[in-house]
Amino acid sequence: MKLAIHNWMRAESIEETLARISFIGYDYIEIQGEPSMYDTTEVRSLLKKYNVKCYGSVTLMLEQRNILAKDPAQRAMSVQYVKDIITMVKELEGKMVSVVPATVGKIVPDGRPDEEWQWAIDGLQECYAHAESAGIKIGIEPINRFETYFINRGAQALALAQAVGPNCGVCLDIFHMNIEEENLYETIRQCGDRLVNFHVADNNRFAPGMGHLDWARAIATLREVGYDEVLSVEFCAPLDRTPANPHPDSIETDPIGLSPEQKKFLEDHGSSAVTEEFYRFLTEKSYETLKALI
Repeated sequence: MKLAIHNWMRAESIEETLARISFIGYDYIEIQGEPSMYDTTEVRSLLKKYNVKCYGSVTLMLEQRNILAKDPAQRAMSVQYVKDIITMVKELEGKMVSVVPATVGKIVPDGRPDEEWQWAIDGLQECYAHAESAGIKIGIEPINRFETYFINRGAQALALAQAVGPNCGVCLDIFHMNIEEENLYETIRQCGDRLVNFHVADNNRFAPGMGHLDWARAIATLREVGYDEVLSVEFCAPLDRTPANPHPDSIETDPIGLSPEQKKFLEDHGSSAVTEEFYRFLTEKSYETLKALI
């Protein structure tokens, strides 16, 4: 297995991110799902400069992005957004795109379960066809019930992937699994050869090694099912605003370069943006914990 890291957790240039993770030793980056932000020719040049590869991307299902929306125009816009990410990853010589089908933070359905299931299949099949033609895998990612009412567990993602197509995969995230799964190791086994990505943060969403998850057992179970792709680091530290904060100076008081959507997303997930010093610490801690086990 190799180590990858996402770059949506801190607002900074892609070159700043690549310089940091290259120095630490990461093999791959999973670039944030905002195709309009990147000139892929320029990013390819930077990837080569820092000897880092693009593994893929993850959809950022914010605002009106929702593959199973009641409004057909909203569904069509959301499908096109995913297709644009697939194209971006293809141009960056990546391998896959993790897809969260519904809007993150939306916990009230738009339609009946049978309607939404079919909307999800129809939209994802269009994305899947585009991915197949591009030679890119898509993996459906379950996230916890506090962030979506749709697809919270591996079994649900697997059922949807099977309905979409034979090469449609599943992306598991151990932080969400720790909340939702009865037995996260059995879920890894259940998803088996459909597993195309594995996102990692500890149970508290700090860096791996800063919580109580059994990383040795998780990685051993991944090996058991033949998974030999990346462990993709995706911490989003829940910042402490009280005097009990064990990490002084971790909160960025004047974040620069955040769009309103990014600012809201980070506030919803961790309360604020983090300082560069704390972000580097989390990035290094993740690498040290996982590298010792792979």
